[in-house]
Amino acid sequence: MSENLTHTVTLTAGGAEVTVDPVHGCRLTSLRLDGTELLRQGDRYGCFPMVPWCGRIDHGRFRNGGDVHQMPVNSGPHAIHGTGRDVAWTTRRADERSAVFTYDLADPWPYSGKVTQMVELNPGSLTLAMGVETYGDSFPAQAGWHPWFLRNLGTGKDAEIGFSPAWQEERGADHLPTGRRIDPQPGPWDDCFGMPDGVDVTLRWPDALELRITSRAEWVVVYDEQAEAVCVEPQSGPPNGLNTQPRLVTPIDPLEISTTWTWRTTA
Repeated sequence: MSENLTHTVTLTAGGAEVTVDPVHGCRLTSLRLDGTELLRQGDRYGCFPMVPWCGRIDHGRFRNGGDVHQMPVNSGPHAIHGTGRDVAWTTRRADERSAVFTYDLADPWPYSGKVTQMVELNPGSLTLAMGVETYGDSFPAQAGWHPWFLRNLGTGKDAEIGFSPAWQEERGADHLPTGRRIDPQPGPWDDCFGMPDGVDVTLRWPDALELRITSRAEWVVVYDEQAEAVCVEPQSGPPNGLNTQPRLVTPIDPLEISTTWTWRTTA
């Protein structure tokens, strides 16, 4: 493990190297396998945690019991991807292959609590785990990850996405799920899919690399409408889920989610 003057944490295992920037939203800024970068570079990219919600909230508003809360609108008329990516996290522990980071929930989120992210690197896999706990009142929350994988690794062939979801959430003109489940449609996608047996998506860069993304979570958003990158986002609930499928974090029941990425070369 190394930590440089910008407070990034770098983990290494065999030919794999991952860099985390806790100061800027605890995002993974780099994942290199034998020197090949897998993540799109830039302040908005890499792989960032989505917490305490994932995707869009309808006009930034959600209800908890009789209380209605307004989140800052930052994607058209909606609030998107949580607040965790916009704050500084604290490095609690780091060694050569693993690290733990935390931050306390605060304004504009209306409830007090703590978020923990663990990053663990092995020679053939990367595991990310996140937990959301409350310091008092119960509240609805979601958690997940938004990785930006490079569409092309320089091999001349673009990534191919392989998965078999049970359904697709029909997307309305407002980019929110309508509440209707439909048969999976052909891409390109900016869509949420249900995988009740757990997320299982494979990215294949022909003649280069195969990367499998798994999680016990039952929801995944796939976004491949940009030329530069593809996104496979395991998450604990669908977009706008704070309103449509709220999962309460209580003093005795924190929200926990994890994902593991495994890879093998196919050259």
